[in-house]
Amino acid sequence: MVDMSHIVVLVGNPQLSSRTRLVAEEVARQIAGRSGAEVDETIELASVADTLFRFPDDTVDALSARVADADVLIVASPTYKATYTGLLKAFLDRSPTGGLRGVTAIPLLTIGAPTHALAVEHGLRPLLVELGASTPTRGIAFPAADVDRRSEIVAAWLDAEWQALAGALSTARGSEAVASAAR
Repeated sequence: MVDMSHIVVLVGNPQLSSRTRLVAEEVARQIAGRSGAEVDETIELASVADTLFRFPDDTVDALSARVADADVLIVASPTYKATYTGLLKAFLDRSPTGGLRGVTAIPLLTIGAPTHALAVEHGLRPLLVELGASTPTRGIAFPAADVDRRSEIVAAWLDAEWQALAGALSTARGSEAVASAAR
């Protein structure tokens, strides 16, 4: 029997229960629905912001380990100053170069204006690649004003990206189950 893949959602929004979280969890839900993966409890960095700069910190270190052990990692942030939040950067800076090797990451930024759409590809994706993650799909630049349409918008993105994502998951897991779901 093949081990079940698991999806981790990492939210770098400084506010708890944000629109960014809603969109990221929708991405996780839809990927899980297609792949059979399990979705872990969402990591909201706002809940550990006060301990993020303590070294060591058992809670933050445990969250870092969960991120590094994910099969699929959805890394979500609102767009701040044309890139991701400092909260997300501070958390990911704790990971060594190559610390996300073996993780398939999906960069996601909620954006306030179409002019921010490239930030996901030019800001967040390079950070994830530097950490060793595989990023086989286009990132998601999600218009924050469209959060109520997240199910349909995410479904359209996943329809376009599923073949690349399924291939990456199949390779990472050595599973025919994900590959057959793509057919």
